[in-house]
Amino acid sequence: MIALFILIIHSIETLAYAVRLSGARVKLLASALSLFNVMVMVSRLANMMQQPFTGSLVDTAPADNALAFVESQYRFIIGAASLGTLMGILLLPTFVAIFSRGIIHLAEERGSIPALLKKGFTFDYVRRGIKHIRKPSLAYVKGIGLRDIPVKLFVMNIVITAIYTIGVLSSLYAGLLVPELKATAVMASGLINGVATILLIIFIDPKISILADDVINQRGSYLDLKRASVMMMTSRFLGTILAQVLFIPGAHYVAWFAKLIT
Repeated sequence: MIALFILIIHSIETLAYAVRLSGARVKLLASALSLFNVMVMVSRLANMMQQPFTGSLVDTAPADNALAFVESQYRFIIGAASLGTLMGILLLPTFVAIFSRGIIHLAEERGSIPALLKKGFTFDYVRRGIKHIRKPSLAYVKGIGLRDIPVKLFVMNIVITAIYTIGVLSSLYAGLLVPELKATAVMASGLINGVATILLIIFIDPKISILADDVINQRGSYLDLKRASVMMMTSRFLGTILAQVLFIPGAHYVAWFAKLIT
């Protein structure tokens, strides 16, 4: 159940890179971001629901094998994050096609999300949506080469994603390493994720936003924006793989930090 929630969360967060593609495609970027907030709400709800259950794995771990048990469970959860990210990548063509239509209908409804949802879940519109389903194809990334990838941005997003993926999990695991400082270690997850979020906002998001604005203002090409979006999705997937490597070292770092500040 936890893995399912994590899969949903990372699928939605991966598709966030495609929102600007849809917005630039129909030249309604602000409306695209507003509509995507509905999906973000679902992601946040899933996140709130999974957190108590994720924490309970520590509380219910067998006393004689707690570290190994929790590590195996949390590595499975990180694997679900990778699977969710991969699912988001595979859904990219379908998402862009359907979401673009959703943006146009939102504009027609003058920004009314309830009216859009009411229309969108009718049989007629569901049937139309099915017609927009696209199979993942290498043709979608045609024209994207390694030389088009800004290495620093690519690597930075890998690291940020890895930190964000293990922030809570490493902190919970650290609570087992230093049980006398369990509360301090767990609360450190907010600091870890906060730093990752700040880095994302400062270094990653503005780059993609500028490319989307250039497309809308006819100063840039849609292909460049698509290249950047696919690049960021790929680096995000690699970041979840790196998270498997950093999980235990991250927990030891949190345990050390907890000792340092107490």
